[in-house]
Amino acid sequence: MKIKIFADGANIEDMKKAYDLKLVDGFTTNPSLMKKSGVKDYKNFARNVVKQIPDMSVSFEVFSDDLETMEKEALVLKEFGKNVFVKIPIQNSKGESTILLIKKLSELGVNINVTAIYTPEQVKSVVDNVDAKSKTYVSVFAGRIGDASMDPVPIVKEAEKLCHSKENIYLLWASTREVYNIIQAEQLGCDIITVPNNILEKHNSPEKTLNELSLDTVKGFIKDINDLGYSIL
Repeated sequence: MKIKIFADGANIEDMKKAYDLKLVDGFTTNPSLMKKSGVKDYKNFARNVVKQIPDMSVSFEVFSDDLETMEKEALVLKEFGKNVFVKIPIQNSKGESTILLIKKLSELGVNINVTAIYTPEQVKSVVDNVDAKSKTYVSVFAGRIGDASMDPVPIVKEAEKLCHSKENIYLLWASTREVYNIIQAEQLGCDIITVPNNILEKHNSPEKTLNELSLDTVKGFIKDINDLGYSIL
């Protein structure tokens, strides 16, 4: 497959394992994943990740909600390594656009991962404003769009055309929900897909036929029945 698979998580042991086994092509993190993994010191965590993973793309997100502080944080994160991409949300919690900050950072040579993107209009605003001398990931939250009972495919198709109209812009399928999303993202022309560890494990497990999967399912039922100790007769 041409598409690059990035592991989505913030557990340094899991990240190092995936790196050592060459299961992925890069890594993404975010504040929610750091909270879940119990990260206490952001800067030490980031430095350790770059030390352990020096030659694959790693995305770290700014924490601030105001644009001025976001810029300062982005410039700090940039210095952790040449493989670092700084994650900037397309807007802050007040609904204020971050596009002028994204434009400024891109012109300063910061590689950016623009996150929390849901609409073609947001994609276009990024494409129109980033500088080709820097690399940019455009993270479309396809999984969450699907969770909202909307079809992400037309949005991703439009995003692909926009992103690939300019050099050094890479379309990223975010919020992956199932292994088949990897196939979908590849078919739609995405450059990258972020995959959480539970789906990464399924993706790297031995392939099985549908009959084998059927048998595994029945075996699972039998195990649970035996554990429950139920009786109908």
